[in-house]
Amino acid sequence: MSLARTTRAEFTKQFTTAMWWILGIVLVAYLGATGAGLAFTFGASATGVLPANRGAHVPTEGLALIVYSVGASVGYVFPLLFGTLMVTTEYRHQTLTPTFLATPRRGRVMAAKVVVGTMIGALYGVLTAVVSVGPAAGVLAAYGLKTELGSSDTWAMLARIVLAFALWALVGLGVGALVRNQVAAIVVVLAFTQFIGPIATVAATFVKGMDAVTQYLPGAASDAIVGHSIYAIAGASPSAQLAWWAGCLVLGGYAVVLIVLGWLTGWRRDID
Repeated sequence: MSLARTTRAEFTKQFTTAMWWILGIVLVAYLGATGAGLAFTFGASATGVLPANRGAHVPTEGLALIVYSVGASVGYVFPLLFGTLMVTTEYRHQTLTPTFLATPRRGRVMAAKVVVGTMIGALYGVLTAVVSVGPAAGVLAAYGLKTELGSSDTWAMLARIVLAFALWALVGLGVGALVRNQVAAIVVVLAFTQFIGPIATVAATFVKGMDAVTQYLPGAASDAIVGHSIYAIAGASPSAQLAWWAGCLVLGGYAVVLIVLGWLTGWRRDID
């Protein structure tokens, strides 16, 4: 079976299951509500509608881009989970056995998953850009604040969010290929994205020199690609940050290493 036919078969497999659209619905609801809620809070504080704590200051300049970036800062878990489930679901339900019987060249199957994972990750990035900007821009406009929708910087940032999400899906694909057990893989993904990564990011703002190391973590690399982070408004963003293209290389490097390790340690083995 050619790569094109294998890729079409992979598309059919993914789009005939509920996983992709369930994650998509949760993404839209969660990020849309989060973006609108933060826009309301920050907009009200910046304009004085809500009283701020002593010493606290929400800047109006650049506020829109920071609010729009919330989807990238917290939403990357969705393409990461999807990429992980692309592989671990097949191991769990033993559907890899007929897949490998139909396509004995396992590298071609993995290549098809890379193509499909990249495209669905990018799709999640587009959804994130839409739901992060739409409601938030409306709230900011209601407060009389700049929405920055006419700025090329805004659209460039949104394009980089799509790129980052595509790379996150590939990182998830590598995690799934390496770990194989679905429960264990999900625990690893959630532990890193919800605890280890955020804690390291905050700690790097207080420990001198730590940001020189943490900037190479996947989450920091993703923030570098996007160019903005919701952590910045609370002063919890490390001072050291990679250029956006370097962030692409770092996050893409994680994806490549994980996929290669998954290929070497599990993908070529017999299916239990």
